[in-house]
Amino acid sequence: MSKLYLVPTPIGNLEDITLRALKVLQEVDYILAEDTRTSGKLLKHFDISTPMQSHHMHNEHKTVETIVKRLQSGETFALISDAGTPAISDPGFLLTRACVQHGIDVECLPGATAFVPALVNSGLPNDKFVFEGFLPVKKGRQTRLKFLAEETRTMIFYESPHKLLKTLANFAEYFGEDRQISVSRELTKLFEETKRGSVKEVLAYYTEKPAKGEIVVVVDGKK
Repeated sequence: MSKLYLVPTPIGNLEDITLRALKVLQEVDYILAEDTRTSGKLLKHFDISTPMQSHHMHNEHKTVETIVKRLQSGETFALISDAGTPAISDPGFLLTRACVQHGIDVECLPGATAFVPALVNSGLPNDKFVFEGFLPVKKGRQTRLKFLAEETRTMIFYESPHKLLKTLANFAEYFGEDRQISVSRELTKLFEETKRGSVKEVLAYYTEKPAKGEIVVVVDGKK
């Protein structure tokens, strides 16, 4: 029976992959990978030889229709991203939506995603939160920040190292220097670090020690 599996992959530590994820990756007909070179290392590590094909943000609009037809013909696919859960700030939504629209079974496995450990170890309220992902780079950024300045729930953002200082400066401007935040980087990896404090304190810290690696920023809501 045809099915699309959404399979989370480790965000750093390869031991975080689940036994079920390994079983699915071994048994499906094809694996759709955001970057076949990156995923190739993961599959080689676990001795998985399932054929791969590329499926990323630059080609997914063109490939969705073809993949849906192949699923309808009885093939099974597993979709993986470079790290974490597919469709969370990664490709996956378009294909999932198309499968749902065509009555194709979709199953998402539980597993690694960066924002959950960052939220839980932040020390900030996590009973209610909003996931914002990446802020707009230019157009709409100011409008979004003004809107979020009134958000009372804990907010979660993804950011790249070279844009972190700009984003923290924006938070100081729109949320206030005293707003409490937590910056987690390189989660599950050798140099994992979480820096907590006010926006002013964390901005000063990363001004002196430029950040490297994947970054999740958790921001306290407006009181």
